[in-house]
Amino acid sequence: MGKIYGEGVPVKPAFPDVGNRKKGVKPNGKGLYLYIHVPFCRSRCSYCNFHSQAFNDTTFAWYYKLLLQEIALWGRRLKRPPLRTIYFGGGTPSLIPLNQLDQIMKTLDKHFVLSEGMEVTLEANPDSAQDVSYFRGLLSIGFNRLSLGMQSVNDRDLQIMGRPHSVGMTMQAYSSARRAGFGNVGLDLIWGLPGQRLKAWLDQLKVVAEMRPEHISSYNLTLESGTVMAKRCGESGDLVLPTDTEQGRMFIYGAEYLESMGYMHYEVSNFARMGFMSVHNSGYWSGSDYLGLGPSAVSTLGKRRFTTPRYMDEYDAYVRGDMVGNDFEELTEKDLLAEMIMLSLRTSRGLDLKDFRERTGYDLVKRHEQLISALHRENLVRINQGRLRLTKNGMLVSNVIIQRLAFGE
Repeated sequence: MGKIYGEGVPVKPAFPDVGNRKKGVKPNGKGLYLYIHVPFCRSRCSYCNFHSQAFNDTTFAWYYKLLLQEIALWGRRLKRPPLRTIYFGGGTPSLIPLNQLDQIMKTLDKHFVLSEGMEVTLEANPDSAQDVSYFRGLLSIGFNRLSLGMQSVNDRDLQIMGRPHSVGMTMQAYSSARRAGFGNVGLDLIWGLPGQRLKAWLDQLKVVAEMRPEHISSYNLTLESGTVMAKRCGESGDLVLPTDTEQGRMFIYGAEYLESMGYMHYEVSNFARMGFMSVHNSGYWSGSDYLGLGPSAVSTLGKRRFTTPRYMDEYDAYVRGDMVGNDFEELTEKDLLAEMIMLSLRTSRGLDLKDFRERTGYDLVKRHEQLISALHRENLVRINQGRLRLTKNGMLVSNVIIQRLAFGE
């Protein structure tokens, strides 16, 4: 979606209600979902086009100072709102020293309302998170959920992806986190890699499932223009991706295997044991308000979407100039409804048709009767208990279905 920044916006714009703002009141199922982007990595992976830069002490110190200021500015603008979750993503948040993570959490506690037991997640790469003492330190600071960037249990795959860790380092990191006392650990995986076949993928899932993480994120490799991986699979041709048919089998059979091992397939790319679905990510998919801090982070508050500048010099001017919250895209009702369709259909719960009808004044099924009938005949969608859901086959082509239903394309 293109960004249309507001013009003539007041220096201190009015913000929509984001929950109970009375000082000291703890949120009870309400509040913002807070994301902090940490734009630093030791090296760039060959498939990655996210905003990140090489980690060094000088640039990190610059970022760290600005982040603390940005936290204070948003806290003041939003009148110390309650938070429901905190999620440090990136980039590689596990590169941040423990004492500075602790200070960030204390600053959040000062300017926002934090509740005891709220989900607090840190993304970690195995090369930067190894020692039991490190994970104990995270727990003492307040982190209670870990998302570990495993990506593969095959060293060849890791080398192709340009990952800075080995399988052995991943196993060490996972073991250390468990010994430290982490009871909520998620593992991230990528499938559809060059040279990968169905059996190899299922063998990897067997290894991961036997480790018994609480959560598994399983993402299909997407070739982004300009990345090293895209060039190697395109221009140079030295890497060959699995066929579409093979990738389809990997998705379907992989999901069925994880379900047989006790993991709920609750979103297109996410699986969890009972009681361990990501509260933070579920907030995005439900269309709740969320606040993003750090370079390139995005926020949605009511009908306004804010995007933080991505480069450090621009981020510096944005924070030091007290411009936080000044520029935004005003979302139309059409935008919001399209996103409601898009986000809902990614989840196993699907789209609540009654809720949609009450918000729009029209029946989605009747408006797209021929399309939905065709999708149903092809076993791509189903309607059950008033909800339109994608089947597993439908999830495989979810982008196409969502484009047709949400945007009429």
